Amino acid sequence: MAEKETKVVFERPHALLPVVTNYCPGCTHGIINRLVAECLDELDVEGDAVGVAPVGCSVMAYDFFGCDMIEAAHGRAPAVATAVKRVHPDGVVFAYQGDGDLASIGMAETIHAATRGENITVIFINNAIYGMTGGQMAPTSLPNQVTQTSPYGRDTDAAGFPIRVCELLSSLDGVAYLERVTADCPKNVRKAKKAIKKAFQTQIDGAGYSLVEVVATCPTNWGMTPQDSFEWMRENMLPYYPLGVYKDVRAEGFANASEAAAARAADCPIANPAAQAEGGAR
Repeated sequence: MAEKETKVVFERPHALLPVVTNYCPGCTHGIINRLVAECLDELDVEGDAVGVAPVGCSVMAYDFFGCDMIEAAHGRAPAVATAVKRVHPDGVVFAYQGDGDLASIGMAETIHAATRGENITVIFINNAIYGMTGGQMAPTSLPNQVTQTSPYGRDTDAAGFPIRVCELLSSLDGVAYLERVTADCPKNVRKAKKAIKKAFQTQIDGAGYSLVEVVATCPTNWGMTPQDSFEWMRENMLPYYPLGVYKDVRAEGFANASEAAAARAADCPIANPAAQAEGGAR
């Protein structure tokens, strides 16, 4: 009897090292780590990639990816990524950050890297809570959400409202691509991978700053089973953080963020002197 030919249909990405992670059971960090690694493999950039790990649940991401990795101080991943990209402009540089790291202590670095149009990619995990440090209220915690530091629910009169990162960054001229995704089912996992790959391609093509926000769960600090945490996320987080593309300058017909910014500033002489000179010549 002839032996049947085996065909590989699924395997570990080369860019994802064969090690045990520190993530809690049911946490979606592991899924996103894998998607990032798959994209590095498929784009054939593992050898040119440099990742920047944050402070938070993914603080040990440098142990999980096969590419070069750097550990940044809390919130400073965009600044570190900026430095690496400017020194190695042909490299593929990404920051992998949680909501406390990116949207709290690192908000200044996030805003300024985005508005400068730094040609980096950010993978942003939004699970609406501080995970590693025990479940405190985060900048993305929902109104009335119970956490360790908001036991009666987030009071917006005292603590303000959650930060919608994609909506906030979409107003900045240096941003080329923004999308919010989730990973709660196979269909959405595929969409998340497509967004992450597109963000990397945006950087490779030199179009400007790109960020993918992943609405995620934290079963441990939410005090739920993984299944219940997905349901809670769907019922509460997705209405507050709608999925979708929030900015894509190339889909709008521009080559990069700078070209799109120039078009928006066409009526400002000091911001766009070339356009004014062309108009005057007519």
